[in-house]
Amino acid sequence: MNHIAALADRSPTPWPRKRSGGAAAAPRSRSLLLCTASLLAVLAFFYFSYARVSTSLLRGSLEAEAAAPRPSRCEPRVRALGQRFLSYAPHSGFSNQLSEFKNAIVAAAVLNRTLVVPPVLDHHAVALGSCPKFRVLDGGEIRLAVWESAVELLRTGRYVSMADIIDISSLVSSSMIRTIDFRVFASIWCGVNIDLACNNGATGESPLFASLKQCGSFLSGFNGNVDECLYSVDEDCRSTVWTYQNGNDGELDSFQPDEQLKRKKKLTYVRRRRDVYKALGPGSQADSATLLAFGSLFTSAYRGSQLYFDIHEAPKDQRIQSIIEKIEFLPFVPQILSAGKEFALTTIKAPFVCAQLRLLDGQFKNHWKTTFLTLKEKAESLRQNGPLPIHIFVMTDLPEGNWSKTYLGDLAGDVDNFKLHFLQEEDELVIRTAKELANGGHGLRVGFVPNSFARMDKLKKQCAPRKLADVLLYIEEVICSCASLGFVGTAGSTIAESIESMRKHDVCSS
Repeated sequence: MNHIAALADRSPTPWPRKRSGGAAAAPRSRSLLLCTASLLAVLAFFYFSYARVSTSLLRGSLEAEAAAPRPSRCEPRVRALGQRFLSYAPHSGFSNQLSEFKNAIVAAAVLNRTLVVPPVLDHHAVALGSCPKFRVLDGGEIRLAVWESAVELLRTGRYVSMADIIDISSLVSSSMIRTIDFRVFASIWCGVNIDLACNNGATGESPLFASLKQCGSFLSGFNGNVDECLYSVDEDCRSTVWTYQNGNDGELDSFQPDEQLKRKKKLTYVRRRRDVYKALGPGSQADSATLLAFGSLFTSAYRGSQLYFDIHEAPKDQRIQSIIEKIEFLPFVPQILSAGKEFALTTIKAPFVCAQLRLLDGQFKNHWKTTFLTLKEKAESLRQNGPLPIHIFVMTDLPEGNWSKTYLGDLAGDVDNFKLHFLQEEDELVIRTAKELANGGHGLRVGFVPNSFARMDKLKKQCAPRKLADVLLYIEEVICSCASLGFVGTAGSTIAESIESMRKHDVCSS
């Protein structure tokens, strides 16, 4: 067509004329001119006829494309599962990730969905931002960041499921909740043999990872929602506080951006309390979707409210109330509990106090004086009441080489009154526990696995961690739960809150 168009649009080049004139030349010139005109007329006819046909065909093609159903990744293999799933995007440190995991359990139970159990991400591999400052990642961004982090953990042989660390077997076995491991979910949904992603030779440039990247983008909601397939929850802590049966659906939350912040940042957000069941449950557009994808589910108390998720009781729903009570404390898996108890009994071998001192991260690096003062008061009280020496287990992010000019240095030097104990990553107990976890494979032993999924043995073998998990923090928390002389924690630390919960539930004696 381009060739014909070029011919039709081009000005005709005149044929060469004989210079000799005369009556005989005139008829010949008129004949040539007539032939040229006839040829151009024929060409023009074919051109415009072709153009009309092409335009008609193109218009029909576009109309057909627009009328065609949107591409859906809910393949028959996904629909055949007969399950509706809920995913979310964990982030920040382990304690925050555990808090989100608990909220996800509640949300999945309320909405009657199967929870996709994620991996434990590297500390601050993904950061949300600040809810109080109304500066957070959008839902799609944080979902994709978590997906890419999970795939990278698989590729580098460092994948550890949250269910490898936290024991949810009683919840699953009692049918209080339904779960599916992220690796099984991704294999089925994306239609890939994800165990191959765990291979030593796997590279991020392979077709396998290209497929996973494309699938992750889709599941993150970058292509929009897909009817009866995917619904992305993009309401975040800037606009929403999720509730359940509180009778205040749609009301303004008590925490709103102040006028100064609104002017400075040009914010237009209004935070409303919304019932998660009414918004995303039966009768909603979200309810028909096979996958309901949340972003962050992190919350915390702030100015008399919750930042995002405020479902801490459900007196009108006994099933949900039972789950809320059950997950108030979720224990570590047996291997971690045994390791912590072993250290307390065979290494410390005496009553002791635990000092959890978070000194280097975030807000805590500016509060050394207050943190050390609390420890000093406790240590002096114990010293005066004997017996000596006082055994102290120290759990801190401050390297031992930097203790010299701190109160920790003073305690370490006062060998007559105090004996300090601490655990390190290279200690035999830590390494042994990490190996036991790798061999245990709790994450793939609990939860839903369809009968059609034939690669579980390969998944267990290929995706067993090639690098030992960092279990030091978990063992330290158990040790602190066994401290019979008391516990000194860092104010505002979620790690301290976790230890207090373990002590409340008497983990060490169970």
